Amino acid sequence: MPCYLVGGAVRDRLLQRPVKDRDWVVVGATPDDLLAQGYQQVGADFPVFLHPETQEEYALARTERKSGQGYQGFVCDFSADVTLEDDLLRRDLTINAMAETDDGDIIDPYGGQQDLNDRLLRHVSPAFAEDPLRVLRVARFAARFADQGFTVAEETQALMRQMVSNGELEHLVAERVWNETQRALGEDHPEVYFQILRDCGALAVWFPELDALFGVPQPEKHHPEIDTGVHALMSLQAAARLSDDISVRWASLIHDLGKGLTPPEQWPRHIAHETRGIAPAKALCKRLKAPNDATTLAIIASEFHTHVHRAFELRPETLMKVFNRVDVWRRRPRFEAFLQVCTADAQGRTGYEQRPYPQADYCREALAAAEQITARDMIAQGITGAGIGPALEQARISALTHWKKQQPAPESPQ
Repeated sequence: MPCYLVGGAVRDRLLQRPVKDRDWVVVGATPDDLLAQGYQQVGADFPVFLHPETQEEYALARTERKSGQGYQGFVCDFSADVTLEDDLLRRDLTINAMAETDDGDIIDPYGGQQDLNDRLLRHVSPAFAEDPLRVLRVARFAARFADQGFTVAEETQALMRQMVSNGELEHLVAERVWNETQRALGEDHPEVYFQILRDCGALAVWFPELDALFGVPQPEKHHPEIDTGVHALMSLQAAARLSDDISVRWASLIHDLGKGLTPPEQWPRHIAHETRGIAPAKALCKRLKAPNDATTLAIIASEFHTHVHRAFELRPETLMKVFNRVDVWRRRPRFEAFLQVCTADAQGRTGYEQRPYPQADYCREALAAAEQITARDMIAQGITGAGIGPALEQARISALTHWKKQQPAPESPQ
């Protein structure tokens, strides 16, 4: 049974990137052949087997034929006469359609090595159009390899636009879209993912609230980049520099959705965009079935990011409102994540990328002052039951008032 290393492991070794997973294709075999050698079958739609010792995945060479809509509408043929070239032909990109023998020889029938050299993401065959999920995968690979100068081939961009125009992406399910998006958010340049989706029209299909930001102006004095969509991508880029947390990156991207709802006659101002952005943030997260932590942080960031920008001006009562809304008393990590989103927003502007953001430390120090007052202090004063909460709130406001008087009056950066 000839076995070949295939896909990402071959690609990443040639790119001198760390190889995380090794996948294998077996040619000229049947499921019974592998089972007889101790392999464990795990594939439901087509036979995939785990090696009895390494636990690496071995799949029978197969072809696919379109039989319906969406990413599941395929009929697979994994008979013993399917060749390696047949199997590689069904793959998405040429750089993923290479195989390697035990001796280290590269089998490259579709020009993957040349496209690696040319830094191109190019589809293998017209069958690419049969799976709409591949549009998202190409965007994700563009985000992953952005540092190495990869771009999407013109013919592949044209095919992706045609797939969007044909309505193919509407047949995807939310879980698959979020899974690709979440993986893209984890890359070094996640903003590239969303730019590629916008370039082919896919952003308007699954992320219409985000797509609506492009072309919406902001005051040039505070936003030299002017375009709100550009600012959203720049905020995501800044968040990627600050944190590996997917929730922080996601919230940074969609913190300004309210600006997409500002009536054009009010441009470039965006009065009350913070609260106006809550509904579209909820709608987007619900459509994608985003996890609760990412959704909650995005909503909080939308409503309160400008509070932190104006932290030096806030009254103690308002600081307490922010602390309570973020629930810092029980969820300190969420507070830190929220401050990172605010920092990303401030630095996600042309010329502001490396500018300090002292408001974040100011809020941390304010919280530390408020935390000096505890429920035990209230109990020690003889306050019990339902009276503890209001008394604790007032005592903390008093502590913040005293703390604030001791602070120098820094000038809040624009």
